[in-house]
Amino acid sequence: MSTEQEQTITPHVPVNDPSSEPVSGKTKVEGAQIGGLFEAISKGRPVESVVYPDGATEDAVLEIDDFNLWYGDAKALHNTTFAAAKGKVTALIGPSGCGKSTLLRSVNRMNDLIDSVRIEGQMRLNGDPVYGKSVDVIELRKRIGMVFQKPNPFPMSIFENVIYSLRIDGVRNKSTLEEICEQSLRGAGLWDEAKDRLKESALRLSGGQQQRLCIARAIAAEPEVLLLDEPCSALDPIATGRIEDLIEDLKGTYSILIVTHNMQQASRVSDNTAFMYLGRLVEYGPTEQIFLSPKLKETEDYVTGRFG
Repeated sequence: MSTEQEQTITPHVPVNDPSSEPVSGKTKVEGAQIGGLFEAISKGRPVESVVYPDGATEDAVLEIDDFNLWYGDAKALHNTTFAAAKGKVTALIGPSGCGKSTLLRSVNRMNDLIDSVRIEGQMRLNGDPVYGKSVDVIELRKRIGMVFQKPNPFPMSIFENVIYSLRIDGVRNKSTLEEICEQSLRGAGLWDEAKDRLKESALRLSGGQQQRLCIARAIAAEPEVLLLDEPCSALDPIATGRIEDLIEDLKGTYSILIVTHNMQQASRVSDNTAFMYLGRLVEYGPTEQIFLSPKLKETEDYVTGRFG
């Protein structure tokens, strides 16, 4: 499939025929019912993802269609297809090495920096292609904010960290910069702690404060999507709670994709959840259903801690 091709993305939705529904840990593979979905995936057999109807009908901010990615000869993502809903939180879960972060980094094309990477398939951000020769990657990344596992504030003041993207875009008006700095720090729940320290080095903040600063820096650019790659993995429980509260506050204003290994966190903060295994999307749907009554036994085993 050409990376320039324009098309409507329709995620696979299981039909209403009960015989097509996965039961007792079995799934349709090459037209036959087999046991052991994980075994089938590990042997490279084509496995059909389970994507709930709600995931196909919601207003999508990000559409991923038949997306494949290779690191050299090693295939890391296999025919991934689903849509992330606008204004909601989508969690990507699965064991280490399942492709969660690779998929997240593909959204803002960070994997382009790796020479051996090649892709097939489509992604769309609010209808616009993410991949293609005509796409300005710099402009694309202005539409997508990203926060990493480890806080990475720049070695400059708190103020300059927050308004960094505006400086790059040539904004010089002092009152505008001050207004956006305050607005962003308030949005990230950091204003009261930082308002008297704006000229101090951001490196003097605590780890949890630094992570919220990175979120403030990301939302200062008013992105259409905010990508969070295990944003709480290096934080203590108190700082983690503040980040989770912040995600709840940002939801609606921003569309958020979060990678997390913490099942309780995924269940608390997300509206929809995608379970991945060995580079394949296994099951995607409303978080409540994924955690309480998933269609696949393998999904149930993972979210309840019996696997992975």
